Amino acid sequence: MQNFPHQYKVSASATDASNVTLTCSDKTAIESAPPTEFDGPGNLWSPEEMLVAAVADCFILSFKAVAKASKVSWNTLSCNAMGTLDKVDRALKFTEFQISVNLQIAAEENKDKAGRALEKAEKSCLITNSLNAPCHLEYEIEIVE
Repeated sequence: MQNFPHQYKVSASATDASNVTLTCSDKTAIESAPPTEFDGPGNLWSPEEMLVAAVADCFILSFKAVAKASKVSWNTLSCNAMGTLDKVDRALKFTEFQISVNLQIAAEENKDKAGRALEKAEKSCLITNSLNAPCHLEYEIEIVE
């Protein structure tokens, strides 16, 4: 890992008649538009959806790092995230994030250790640690053969 601080540069551009185009070094460009709740087309990623996607993505990446360091054996992890956008003091802001996780593991005796790893991943996620809104984790651990 590189020394801190890390910096990430993204560029955004648009015309009066176009969607927003997001670019970042050699990565594929992403088109963005308002969500349907703000009269957007609904067929492109919105900034709101990208923020909630970053919460889910970061949670899984954090869990992978925690599980590796803790030697937690697991099969599959799926994560659904929901962000609540509301008006607070006449300003729009996200007021909370819900993360619902399903983790599949192979052995019952690893269930407690896996649960601790999920909770540690929630606490170590740099995205949710950077947001003002609280984040709530719910999880289910399944034993699969």
